[in-house]
This record gives sequence, structure tokens and C-alpha cells, in this order.
Amino acid sequence: MTGGTDDLARVPVESVPIDSLVRADSPRLDGENDEHIRLLAESGVAFPPILVQKSTSRVIDGMHRLRAAELRRENRIDVQYYEGDDDSSFILGVRANITHGLPLSLADRAAAATRICAVRPYLSDRTIASATGLSTKTIRSIRAQSSGENSGTAARVGRDGRVRPLSTEPGRRLAAQLMAENPDASLRAISRAAGIAVATARDVRERVRAGLSPVPENQRRADRGPNRNVVPRAGEAGNGNSPETGELTILRTLARDPSLRFSERGRALLRWLVAHTADVRGWKRFVNDIPPHCEDVLARISRMNAAAWHELAGRLERQREESADPEAGGER
Repeated sequence: MTGGTDDLARVPVESVPIDSLVRADSPRLDGENDEHIRLLAESGVAFPPILVQKSTSRVIDGMHRLRAAELRRENRIDVQYYEGDDDSSFILGVRANITHGLPLSLADRAAAATRICAVRPYLSDRTIASATGLSTKTIRSIRAQSSGENSGTAARVGRDGRVRPLSTEPGRRLAAQLMAENPDASLRAISRAAGIAVATARDVRERVRAGLSPVPENQRRADRGPNRNVVPRAGEAGNGNSPETGELTILRTLARDPSLRFSERGRALLRWLVAHTADVRGWKRFVNDIPPHCEDVLARISRMNAAAWHELAGRLERQREESADPEAGGER
């Protein structure tokens, strides 16, 4: 099949053991809905086949049906296999979830569109809009927001684990567009979809209702001012006054990786990295003020930390070598 749901009519249905399947790379930010699963399980109807990526046995579409079948204590389930790669499978899963079953939320669809723009930037706005159930205008706004981040707008990992750009302007404009298309959407849904705070979404709504631009003029000037504290783009040398530029540039690049920013464990990793590397050379500010009787203890702590980082680097290098050599053994 080529990736469209219309192709499913030509795909044979197979019955497979439930325990042979892998949980989905779901477009649902909050996971499956337990109440919907219970209702499906109690309905007594036979379920349509679920969609599974053949190379990985990962569920593309049908996690609610799979979990409902488990509640019924069934051992097997009907599946149709898809032979595309991970990104194509994700797109197909999003497309399937906007045409049947429990609808994806606005935040789910916006997050999926952001991810698709990142992994398939060559797809047209119309194609991504069709896959996510959003308008082409909204996709253009999402793509512009993503391009803004890629062109030098630094991203930060918040305490809630989400990755947000420093500039609020793209998020405000996207929120205004989403409000126009979904006037009944809650502020929380808009804020999640646009990657802004609920208070910011409320301000956007009030400004739009008053006939004003969603972005205040003073914020536009602040966002674009020459003294804005941003992380330089990869490859820029910096001004020599920011010794942590290299580390922060790497962190900013990682923060844009969809495999990290769209999973809870990935966001936890980003938070950990930010906490441990963002100011890695900050010791230079106070090293001369350390009391002499504390120097030995701090030196030992520093060496222990260095040893831990060295151990991590070695572990990652070994894992990379094992991945490159399929005959290499070893426990991951």
C-alpha cells in the first residue's frame, strides 16, 4: 500500500496473537481513553482489523480496539499490515484517526502536524492538512513556527517537559488561526496546540475579539530586537563571551528532534540534559572564591561527575557500534 487509507481495501486481513504486537507510536498526547476502551469492550461487537507496521509489529491505528480485546480476554486480533517506514506509518495513523473512532483533539492534530512538518518538510501544506484534519492556512502557520525555530529561535524545555520557542509571536499567530477555525475550542486546547501558556491564549482571544493583532507591538519589537538573548545558530562562532554556546546549540538541536520532543521519556531526557549541561562552565564565575578547606571535596565531586559523563559517552559509543554491526552481541 502507498500510505493512504483507501489502499486498505486491497490489504488482506490476518489473525495474529495479541502478545506479538508492539504498542503504538500514538498521535494522542494523553494516550488512550480508558472510558472509550471500556465502552468498546462492553459493546460485544466484532472489531474491524487494526493497522500494524509489518517491519516492527507496532500498532499504527487501533490501540483502543487492541486494549478492548485484551479486556475481553481475547488472545488474537485481526490486523492489516503496512510496509512503510516509521514516519509514513505515523502519518497514516494520524490520517486514520481523523476519519473514524475516537477523534483526535485539536492539540493532538497540531502536534502531529508539527511533527510531520519536521520529518517530511517536502510534503505540501494541502497534503499535511488532509492527513491531520487542519486547514492549509493552519499548516502554513505551523510550518512558519517550525521554520522560525530552525532559523535561530532558541527552544527551551519547560518544567512541564514541553519544548517551547522563546518568541511568542509564532505561537500567538497560530493560536489566533486555530481560534478562527475552532471557535468552540477551549483555551487549554488552543494553548496546547499552539505551544503557549493558557494566559497567553486568553490574551490572544481578547485581542482578536477587540479587532487587534494577536501579537502586541511591544512584544514584536522585543522578540526581534538586536539585544535578544538567543542561542546562535549551529556553525556560528559566537562572540567569545558565552563559553556555553556550543553546549546550548547542541541542546537546541536535540530539542527539535521529534523522537525526543513528542515522547515523555524524550522530554525527561531533554530536561535532564538542560539541567546538567546548560551552564557546564559556570564554575569559572566562582572558582576563585572557593574556601581552601573545600577544594579537596569539590575536586573529588568534579572527578566523580567527569567519570560519570565519561562512562555515559563510552556506553553510547558502544551502543552505536553494536547498532552498526548486526553481528555484535551485548546487552543494551
